[in-house]
Amino acid sequence: MTGTEQVELSIGGMTCASCAARIEKKLNKLDGVLATVNYATEKARIQFSPQTTVGELIATVEKTGYTAELPKKEPEAREAGEQHDPLRALRDRAVISALLAIPVIAMAMVPALQFTYWQWASLTLAAPVIVWGAWPFHVATWKNMKTGTATMDTLVSMGVLAAFGWSLYALFLGTAGEPGMTHPFTFTVDRLAGAGNIYLEVAAGVTTFILAGRYFEHRAKRRAGSALRALLELGAKDVAVLREGKEIRIPADQLAVGELFVVRPGEKIATDGVVAEGTSAVDASLLTGESVPVEVGPGDAVTGATVNAGGRLVVRATRVGADTQLAQMARLVEEAQNGKAEVQRLADRISGIFVPIVITLAVATLGFWLGTGGTAAAAFTAAVAVLIIACPCALGLATPTALMVGTGRGAQLGILIKGPEVLESTRRIDTIVLDKTGTVTTGKMALAEVIAAPGEDSDTVLRFAAAVEAGSEHPIAQAIAHAVPDRPAVTAFRNLPGLGVQGTVDGREVLVGRPSLLAEHGMTLDIGVPDDGRTVVAVGWDGVVRGLLAVADTVKPTSAEAISRLKALGLRPVLLTGDNETVARAVAAEVGIGEVIAGVLPEGKVDVVKRLQAEGRVVAMAGDGVNDAAALAQADLGLAMGTGADVAIEASDLTLVRGDLRATADAIRLARATLRTIKGNLFWAFAYNVAALPLAAAGLLNPMIAGAAMAFSSIFVVTNSLRLRGFQAAK
Repeated sequence: MTGTEQVELSIGGMTCASCAARIEKKLNKLDGVLATVNYATEKARIQFSPQTTVGELIATVEKTGYTAELPKKEPEAREAGEQHDPLRALRDRAVISALLAIPVIAMAMVPALQFTYWQWASLTLAAPVIVWGAWPFHVATWKNMKTGTATMDTLVSMGVLAAFGWSLYALFLGTAGEPGMTHPFTFTVDRLAGAGNIYLEVAAGVTTFILAGRYFEHRAKRRAGSALRALLELGAKDVAVLREGKEIRIPADQLAVGELFVVRPGEKIATDGVVAEGTSAVDASLLTGESVPVEVGPGDAVTGATVNAGGRLVVRATRVGADTQLAQMARLVEEAQNGKAEVQRLADRISGIFVPIVITLAVATLGFWLGTGGTAAAAFTAAVAVLIIACPCALGLATPTALMVGTGRGAQLGILIKGPEVLESTRRIDTIVLDKTGTVTTGKMALAEVIAAPGEDSDTVLRFAAAVEAGSEHPIAQAIAHAVPDRPAVTAFRNLPGLGVQGTVDGREVLVGRPSLLAEHGMTLDIGVPDDGRTVVAVGWDGVVRGLLAVADTVKPTSAEAISRLKALGLRPVLLTGDNETVARAVAAEVGIGEVIAGVLPEGKVDVVKRLQAEGRVVAMAGDGVNDAAALAQADLGLAMGTGADVAIEASDLTLVRGDLRATADAIRLARATLRTIKGNLFWAFAYNVAALPLAAAGLLNPMIAGAAMAFSSIFVVTNSLRLRGFQAAK
């Protein structure tokens, strides 16, 4: 949709997936509105045209019987949470209901406990549970009736009130209230006379089981979202900013771009910036999952929320607030958790039509039992069991809970999954295309080899060359200069643009540059130049070439291990680079890649991905540069190195916060594990309903057992999703 605005609303009052489906349906009926409502996160993400206002969206939700509001800021949300904790209220309701219901269930199940007036004691204990304990279900049902709809609450309320109503009839108008009345508890429905049967244990038991199930479900949902909350709380709360030469402590959110701030050892870096003074080691493990601290000094970029593990740093802020890497990570994770995979959309559609189908089935069950000679009590019990067993909660929770836990765990490991559709892609990919520079290699030139001429000392050749190259800003010159920290002094330095440099070291005029430059100065080259694709620099003085220096983009130390892991996942790695064939082949051989596509211009990378796709391959692409963005978007799965360009990150499906290629394999493993969990959840949720409904309709399930089984199915789905919290990056 073009020319639209986007808003996120917090939705209150949802109790099942069919609630979310109904709100979504109502919102999408508005002109120019595209809404996604997530039951697990209790949020609606809405795109809408300028003709529609946020007030109209909120009003539409409220007309449907729910509450809607713009999300509160963190301090407001915390204050509101302290005043009213829905989880605590739900726990109290469940605990009190359980204390009252347990004696009722015990008396109904154990004939030895059925004393003379036990049935009236049961009524006294069960009535508060059925009225007060189940009150949220009754209120929701009343709201639904006013809007002409039905949800899972409708099923629960109808079942509980029907069981209670029948029990009252049997006690006051039938024979169940007579002194000494007893009846055994069975798992199945018996064809008995109805006037002597009470179902108080069913009404109280179902209410208690569903309240308990809902409490554990909400608690698990809160735990599922804990990774995102932890991510948002990682940032520093205050900062020592330098103003007019003085350190002033201010809240971190008041820091402005360009300001200098001090980070002492052990403190968190307040925001993204560049080191202006000092050297230290920075621990980024909380943000990236990388356990080894990174050495930083003047000119190096640092990320907010990382910890200064060494010396004092003065940092210049470059990004603050919503623009920081931490804020972007949190936004990506939240957007992923609010999305829906295709499989969940199917489950939502089923949940949306499930309730009316179940009510119809319950009526049909009632009619069937009565029509085949069953008693009213047996027919009624089977119908109530159908109402209660069919709640589609587990279906609605199957995808969002797994997605919340999976994306949250990914964020802790430095892996950002952009959306649920990404999970589908990871299952199918069979080929991974890897950009060379910055992905497989460091992207920084480094000295690879010193080749001294016969009779020359290689250390002297390197020292003289490094001394002269230190005066140049060229990446090759800097690679050579950094190889010798303790360099001799240079005088008469002169830069020869595009060719090399010269200067006087220890009284000798040293020339460093292309071999052709030295040849022009009458220096003969008696050394064989390596033809392995590395950049070669010649060094000479006193009219003689003294040696060659080979400089190359160094392979990351973890790249070979990463390629091995990708192969173990069944992926075929392809190295893609604009470098020449010789360089590319050397890098590929070093890390274990068999297929190389070299000499590709930036715009040609998209064509390579398209060609591989045309061959029937499902392609993942990993890259970090601006020139990789289009190819990342074209690939079936785009993986961006978080150390790369913002445009590459924006175009990707998965972002790896740290620049370690091993995280690529971890990301694919996590995405596949999350998808497996979703499918497992959906299978059990579907299987439960498909298997249980016929049993209930056939009278083979006591309604109270049906209520317990229904609650357990939701708890199982959420607990199964929480197993993803134990996912570990490969060691």
